[in-house]
This record gives sequence, structure tokens and C-alpha cells, in this order.
Amino acid sequence: MSTKYKATQSDAGYFVTLTTVGWVDVFTRPQQKDMLIKNLQFCQKQKGLEIYAYCIMSNHFHMLCKAIGDFSLPEIMRDFKKFTSKEVIKNIEAEPESRRDWMLKYFEDSCYRLKRNQQYKVWQDGYHAELLFSHKFILQKLKYTHNNPVKERIVAEPEDYIYSSARDYAGLKGELEVVVLDVI
Repeated sequence: MSTKYKATQSDAGYFVTLTTVGWVDVFTRPQQKDMLIKNLQFCQKQKGLEIYAYCIMSNHFHMLCKAIGDFSLPEIMRDFKKFTSKEVIKNIEAEPESRRDWMLKYFEDSCYRLKRNQQYKVWQDGYHAELLFSHKFILQKLKYTHNNPVKERIVAEPEDYIYSSARDYAGLKGELEVVVLDVI
């Protein structure tokens, strides 16, 4: 099995991307994004996830992070995806959502070829992790992460996007506690 985009070094930082199956736009409403924030906060407090940067988009999110506690990054990501998948489905079922039936059917159909017994599949298998190996690479990924909502024309400036650590890097208060890197 390839280890190209996996977190294999326990003491290293990584650029991580998680993506919904079929790039379905799940995180279009504040309650869905707030749920991700709440669960990332849990991972920070209970599992030792140290976050340096993040940005939550409608169908994926990026994070520069490191596991510093008793849990490895693969364990944290596995648990995070498992729990948030259930929360996403609960939110879709509970909140007014014009695409409810379509999304539930899509996530159900995404389980068709799975060997494990699962009713819904929200996240793509695994996650994309790249080792933060140099100052230049960290700066590149930091800028890429923070410029996602600008590129998508959601905001004009990175720090205007609520669900991003660009706010912290601009001296504003973000939604998550982050360790601001001195790389700029």
C-alpha cells in the first residue's frame, strides 16, 4: 500500500485535506460548519490535535496540523470522520434542506461497494496528508489554505472568511484556537 499521502511520521506536522464523497456541497450552512468546528475543538482538547491553519469549504477542508497527544494523526482523522459523518446525516435529517432526499440517497448509494456494513458514506476514503517538510512548503500550503475562499469568490480577502485561520494570521479572532506559525 502506498504511503505517499498518508501521515506516517508521528512527530511531524502535515497538510491535511478531507473531501466529501462526490465533492457534494454539504457544508453550505453555518450549522454544518459549526459542527465541524466543534468536533475539531474536541480533537484539540481530548486527542491532542494541534492546528496551525485551517479552512472549511463547502465540500472539503484543509488543515495544517500535528498530533501531539496520545493519539496519532491517522487515529484522530479516523475518529473525526466517523463521528462527523453521523453528525452530518443527523443535521441533514433534522434541518430544513431542499437537497435532503438527494443527499441522503447519494450518501447511501456511496456505500454500495463497501465491505463494511454502513448506511451512509459522507467522506471520501482516507485523507490526503502531505508532510510539512520545509519553510517554503509550509508557506505555500498556508497561503493555499487561506486563499481557498478568495479563489471561490466567497470573500475578497482571506481574513474575511469566518471559517478560516486567516483571521488569526491577520490578528483577528478565529473560530478555532490555532498555533500561529511565524513563517510569513
